[in-house]
Amino acid sequence: MSKSTTPSFVCEIPLRTTPAQERVLNVRLEAGRQVYNACLAEARKRAGLLRESRAYRKALRLPKGKERTKAFKAARKAVGFTKSALERYAVRLRRRAFHQHLDAHAAQKLAARAYDAVDGWLLGKRGRPRFKGKNQFDTLEGKTNKAGLRFRQDRLEWRGLVLKALIDSEDPVVAHALASRVKFVRLVRRKIRGKHRFSVQLVCEGRPYQKPERKVSEGVVGLDIGPSTVAAVGESGAFLELLAEGVVRKHKAIRRLQRKLDRQRRANNPENYLPDGRIRPGPKAWRQSNRQKRTEAALAELMRREAAHRKTLHGALANRVLALGRFVKLERVPYRAYQRRFGRSVSLRAPGLFVSTLRRKAASAGGGVHEFPPHRGRLSQTCHACGRVRKKPLSLRVHRCSCGLEMQRDLYSAFLARFVDEEGALHADQAREAWSGAEPLLRAAWSEATAKPASGRAARPSSFGPKPRSQSGSPAKEGIAETEARDAVAPLRGSESPGEVEVVPLRTPRL
Repeated sequence: MSKSTTPSFVCEIPLRTTPAQERVLNVRLEAGRQVYNACLAEARKRAGLLRESRAYRKALRLPKGKERTKAFKAARKAVGFTKSALERYAVRLRRRAFHQHLDAHAAQKLAARAYDAVDGWLLGKRGRPRFKGKNQFDTLEGKTNKAGLRFRQDRLEWRGLVLKALIDSEDPVVAHALASRVKFVRLVRRKIRGKHRFSVQLVCEGRPYQKPERKVSEGVVGLDIGPSTVAAVGESGAFLELLAEGVVRKHKAIRRLQRKLDRQRRANNPENYLPDGRIRPGPKAWRQSNRQKRTEAALAELMRREAAHRKTLHGALANRVLALGRFVKLERVPYRAYQRRFGRSVSLRAPGLFVSTLRRKAASAGGGVHEFPPHRGRLSQTCHACGRVRKKPLSLRVHRCSCGLEMQRDLYSAFLARFVDEEGALHADQAREAWSGAEPLLRAAWSEATAKPASGRAARPSSFGPKPRSQSGSPAKEGIAETEARDAVAPLRGSESPGEVEVVPLRTPRL
């Protein structure tokens, strides 16, 4: 029988540590890294034996079903590629060399972590797992809160160490976590301003605390996400804005540190470079001076602050989306293609990270995120009013149809996403029924997005398109012609006009 599962949430609390305790924790984390690497090597070895076994190859030829699943389980058990077998290997390894630093539960969780990494690689769900280098392993966790890593009232206890937790008595989030049952505990190490800071993560049973100002509404939200922008449309509201707008990358400071670091690395290791400046091929040993280490720490601190600020903004934006509705629909976005085409923007805005944050928060709120294939609905090409499907270049930021419908492209795609079923088909009849109430919300969001920025803020991107026109056809505000002149809308190729492009009738699926 499968194990029963209950909802969980995580609450992180900082720890007060002395220099002596920090040295002990660093040694134990290093021992955990070595155990993890050993388990990862053993798991990769057993996965290779599994691929070469006849039973595994025979199971691959079977049709999908219970017999195939049973054959795969038998093949894995024959070569010892199971989670329980790898956990037993970790316990034996811990007993031989690491019994002074790690407990059995921590060793078993390290083995399970290595098994999941190799199993995902074997099934094609993730890339090839890598070994952890020195100072690259920063977490250890237990299996229960009864042995090993244990949290008791206001302290973390682990093999003779007692670490005081810095608990804010006025924080309702922490109070809610302390009142819940703790399933297990995770120790986390972070490097902040060049120094190690330790904290404990309590994995508790139940739902996370919901602040009164962060209300989650019922209903469906349509989302359209790009390399640097996001548009959300719900039943009661809509918005279009930049992703992580408050994050400002310090390009000059980062570039100066990178150039300084490169000079220091070359000065400390001249034998590793060719006369033309390229790195010498083959195995090399790299030396680091204390000044180089300080430069690396300064660069890492800049990137850490940027990542922390971006994570905070993503969480706030996800809360805004869930305030419109807890069920979110959006197109499946090719994030790797975004990285190739819009590398700088994606590295700064991180749209994939935002979707992951939204998925986690929606699940905690009792909702979910559904991603559908973009080629089925063709939201940016479809007009729900008349059923025409017209191909548009990416530079055309406003959806204009001969039937008179006009709307900003991203907002319109987000509106249509609300009426896409699980298979990706668009229900145009539902969109037509909801359009009269949604159009004022979309126009208000479009006007707000294209308004002139306040002093000190960056200019709005051209992907937002020109300012909307009023219902009578006149410009909504003065300066609309100048805005259209600056808009980056490329003309259609050749002598084509909007009325001469391919038109395909829209088929409305039956409910």
